[in-house]
Amino acid sequence: MEFLKLMESWDGYVSIRGTPKPDERAIARALDLLQNKEGLRPRMWAAKLEEAITTPDFPYLFGQILDREVLARYKVWVADWKSYFRMSTLRDFRDVYRHRVIGIDDRLPEVAEKGEYLVAPVSECRDYYHLSKYGRQFDISWEAMINDDMGAFDDVAARMANAAIRTEAFNATSVYSSAAGPNVLLFGAPIVDCGQNVFNQGVLPLTIANLETTLQLMAAQTDPNGEPIAVRGVHLVVPPQLEFTARQILTSGLKQWTEGAVGVPVPYPTTNVVSQVGIQLHVDPYLPVVDATATDDTTWYLFGDPSQGAAMEYGYLRGHETPEICMKGSDKVSVGGGAISPFEGDFATDNIFYRVRCVNGQTQLDPRFAYTQVGP
Repeated sequence: MEFLKLMESWDGYVSIRGTPKPDERAIARALDLLQNKEGLRPRMWAAKLEEAITTPDFPYLFGQILDREVLARYKVWVADWKSYFRMSTLRDFRDVYRHRVIGIDDRLPEVAEKGEYLVAPVSECRDYYHLSKYGRQFDISWEAMINDDMGAFDDVAARMANAAIRTEAFNATSVYSSAAGPNVLLFGAPIVDCGQNVFNQGVLPLTIANLETTLQLMAAQTDPNGEPIAVRGVHLVVPPQLEFTARQILTSGLKQWTEGAVGVPVPYPTTNVVSQVGIQLHVDPYLPVVDATATDDTTWYLFGDPSQGAAMEYGYLRGHETPEICMKGSDKVSVGGGAISPFEGDFATDNIFYRVRCVNGQTQLDPRFAYTQVGP
């Protein structure tokens, strides 16, 4: 029971990023010691490591090393889904509203001589969401810290970074996909948005001709006042099973036509203009994970660029845009009254606790800047 209470309570945790910035040379020496760069014999290495662990600054040096490893791994993996989401930072966990004003920008009415300029009718619709907190704890035994092979630390940072990356990628995919197929909060035939029926879902397989058709359907979208907005679908998102089909479509310079058995030969244009449009391909490995339907491997998506109009938004808590690690201070008290290093572990089990946390939120915005085709 005492152990469970310790697990449930995070009192005494110290933020690694909140500590004073350590000397870079001290960090380098701590990392060299952890990796045994000097090639010391096991007993000598264990003795030096145990001596270092008892110093008050070593736990924070080690924390800085872990934190840097996590951030480095996180930043190396470029989440390409961020290019078709509108990215934002939020101040707190309260609901944030995204307002869309309808009106004023439609065509101007004619004003007769000495006529009055009329006030344009204006309406609005809004979307909202809030941030959520995601995290996990892990612990390292005191014995593992003293162990001569240090195998317990080989991939801790990589695993923490992977957990954060996968969480964000899954959350992003879930904005436009669901267990029942394309998310009904963004797609429909039609879906109602700001009082207008928006058609942005079809049943065409991914081919050159069908991609051209979908691009034309997106370009024909209008705002709630019936004004054309000329959406350009520039982000093609496919599951892994459609990757090579999509690459062939986007890189082929020519079309191949098969003439029917009857009729006079008819000249066809053979240039694949789709490859000249500048569409960016994104392969989303989480589509087959989120989508549980039989068409999960044939459903594909087009999104406009967020600079023109955003179909979705992904937000982070300001100042917490990347995963963070914190460390739990030891609850032991030395008999002599001296301070106990956090690397001595907790009183009940000698375990050393760390925690990883990331904060993000997502929502659907304007369905006119998205289109999906549920292939057969």
